[in-house]
Amino acid sequence: MPEGPHRPRRGATTIEEVARAAGVSRQTVSNALNAPQRVRPETLDRVNAAIRELGYQPDQSARSLRSGARRTLGYLAPVDDPLDPNPLMAGFLEALVDAAGAAGQRVLLFRPEQGAADPVAAIDELVAARQVDGLVLADVLHEDVRIAHAARLGVPFASFGRTGPGEPQRWVDIGNEAAMAEVVRHLAALGHRRIGYLGDAEELPWMAARRAGFLAEARRLGLSAVAVGASGAGSSGTAAAGSVVASVRALLRGPDRPTAFAAGSDLLALDVYEAVRAEGLVVGPGGVAVTGFHDTPLCRHLHPALTSVRLPLRAIATALVGRLLDQVRGEAAAGEGLELPTELVVRGSSGRPG
Repeated sequence: MPEGPHRPRRGATTIEEVARAAGVSRQTVSNALNAPQRVRPETLDRVNAAIRELGYQPDQSARSLRSGARRTLGYLAPVDDPLDPNPLMAGFLEALVDAAGAAGQRVLLFRPEQGAADPVAAIDELVAARQVDGLVLADVLHEDVRIAHAARLGVPFASFGRTGPGEPQRWVDIGNEAAMAEVVRHLAALGHRRIGYLGDAEELPWMAARRAGFLAEARRLGLSAVAVGASGAGSSGTAAAGSVVASVRALLRGPDRPTAFAAGSDLLALDVYEAVRAEGLVVGPGGVAVTGFHDTPLCRHLHPALTSVRLPLRAIATALVGRLLDQVRGEAAAGEGLELPTELVVRGSSGRPG
């Protein structure tokens, strides 16, 4: 007779055999697999040793059917260009998959259909199909419709990025203003008194926060500061002609040219490198100091290597998975968001002015 869909194959190790080998009950083995925090460390070691010795493979499909849990987290991936991917979010996805795997979970990537007018339709489809236990959301905007929709549906979720007042505070984020203030202090300590900031897309909350943190700290330290937008708009708000590089070059030709630039991303820092060199100047000590943000791999390969703000991507991913699984298990969700510190990685691009 054919075996049932969840009956062990002939010769396959059963959970009862693991229990006998470890000298514990079947329930203890189940706890070791599903809730190891409930098992004493020495007992857990014994059970795990028996699992390894016998080559026991838990039947995940049967466990999911019994518990209703799919052991899968949905990640609503931001829209990106595969030929020019966002290096930060690629690193975050890697960290998220690792954090989920460590918790016995998988990650299912999904996104709305190309050109879809309703950004929450993909969430509805995934929830209706009962494919995931909860959602991880990123690139959270002010009054983000995805957050409001997930909260309205009662779907467990956690977000990389802050949610607004009146919304569930299930977010994990960095302190963008504090990180950029640290950059300003670093440049001031090197002797820079005229500094520039290059940012873009200030409708994005994190970019607006970086600009605000830069200007506030420069003002507090009594530095001369100017902010240039990637669209070519200066701090006065009047649009300047030309590209980002042309705007930075114009500042470098001025009588009060900045001796240092803080960029809101590593990619924008590349524009500063280009502008500095186009003006016959050098990046780094004795020339124009440049800093970036995100500490993507390209920082180490530039010449000189780029000083940049490193995000704790693994800690962010681990915290997101933990907060999400607390909701899935019906445990009390954190009442407020979690802000994690960044690290300023100093390299050769920042030095004393000439």
